[in-house]
Amino acid sequence: HGPLGLANCKHEGKLILAGKFVAAFSNEEEEVLGLSDVLPVLTEDLMDRAGAVCVPAEPWKANVVVDGRLVTGQNPQSSLEVTFK
Repeated sequence: HGPLGLANCKHEGKLILAGKFVAAFSNEEEEVLGLSDVLPVLTEDLMDRAGAVCVPAEPWKANVVVDGRLVTGQNPQSSLEVTFK
């Protein structure tokens, strides 16, 4: 859920995630956990609203996306791989 911290960040009036490719906790993973109807907003949906391009992998598989200096991971299984990018 880390990319949520960047969803509303702007530089020179533009959302910094706009047009960026990202990995984020997927709606499918939220559904598997039974959180889709509990959380006020889903991470993948918020990334879409920020103009990011989500690149999801299968639930619970490591998935790291690098776009310039931005490195994002989909889920806890991605943590180790993120550290090496």
